[in-house]
Amino acid sequence: MTNQWKKGTICIQGGYAPKAGEPRVLPIFQTATYKYDDPDQLEKLFNLGAEGHLYSRISNPTVGALEEKFAKLQGGIGAVATSSGQAALLYAILNICSAGDHVISSASLYGGTVNLFTVNLKKMGIDVTFVDPEASQEEILSCAKDNTKVIYGETIGNPGLDILDFDKFAEVARKLEIPFIVDNTVGTPYLCNPFEHGANVVVHSTTKYADGHAQSIGGIVVDGGNFNWANGKFKDFTEPDASYHGLRYVESFGNAAYITKLRVTLGRDLGACQSPFNAYLTNLGLETLHLRMERHSQNALDLAKWLEKHPKIRWVNYPYIETSSQYDKAKKYLKGGGSGLLTFGINGGIEDAKRFAKSLNLVALVVTLGDVRSCLLHPATTTHSQLSEKEQIASGVTPDLMRVSIGVEDIRDIISDFEQALESI
Repeated sequence: MTNQWKKGTICIQGGYAPKAGEPRVLPIFQTATYKYDDPDQLEKLFNLGAEGHLYSRISNPTVGALEEKFAKLQGGIGAVATSSGQAALLYAILNICSAGDHVISSASLYGGTVNLFTVNLKKMGIDVTFVDPEASQEEILSCAKDNTKVIYGETIGNPGLDILDFDKFAEVARKLEIPFIVDNTVGTPYLCNPFEHGANVVVHSTTKYADGHAQSIGGIVVDGGNFNWANGKFKDFTEPDASYHGLRYVESFGNAAYITKLRVTLGRDLGACQSPFNAYLTNLGLETLHLRMERHSQNALDLAKWLEKHPKIRWVNYPYIETSSQYDKAKKYLKGGGSGLLTFGINGGIEDAKRFAKSLNLVALVVTLGDVRSCLLHPATTTHSQLSEKEQIASGVTPDLMRVSIGVEDIRDIISDFEQALESI
């Protein structure tokens, strides 16, 4: 019956089903380890021969409930929660790639992801080629190499707000017989299901809309269970793993091979696990995701339309306004709204933009997004400041771009705050 639940119901009741006399609300299992009476049972757990919790670096009941809820909400077969969104993305890549491998990525990315790909993955021997998100299928295919193992993109590029052309990128992945990984943080499971559009693995920074209150750092990797890891290109999934006495992941776990391998190797060895307390807070946030995303999206649309008419605003970008170049793709891939991010440029340049930011009262200058509270940022001098000017432009960041994460406050108060701040310049 739970498989037929709508997303709003999954947000509230998915992942945790208490038995008679148990807590109605998911509790915090704040423990590092677990007690067993039978040494043979514990041995089976260590050898992946039985289900259960043996150490909270690998699994925990509170974290497990969040993982199950998120997997159901996103439409996957399983998930692993991590300490941050960056850790989730790193795990998603390292579970497939090793030194000498190659990744193709859309260039419209969060600045931290660009740094991860160009600096630390490079140090690990993994090469990344960035492609224009508007490039043709043939142009993207021309970037492929014999060692290409992944194609990657963001549902809604942050902060360029490009809507990923799922059909095109998924077709490239199919032709190359490699997995398609998508960061759906800004899209959220409520507005977009990348698995319906050809994705194989989805990652999120749960710090953002999933938590929704800017209280807990976290990330999650969701497995669609829809990729053939036994196609001959991914030997780590089919050949014996010496650290588990020769276990073969596809043979032992079938379509759950990817997420199982991620948990029991990267989770075990690198240890970037999500804490039970953060999982508890994130689960609370998810209970209202469906309500918040409707309000985030409507507020952002209303503000974008208001800004379009203001004489001191040079340009406005929001995927759900009809003047946006991304409008058709937004309507195709996003269901029910364009999420809570919008960008705009102010007449007068960076000094007027700074004066505007200082004059805001309700909308705060904050390094985050996806919060119930509205906040603003200048990416060129903050989140994307470590990129070159060329890399910034490729990521969708222009010098005058201001990014707003619209909260769920009364839109009349948000517009009033913008109006008085614009009067100061």
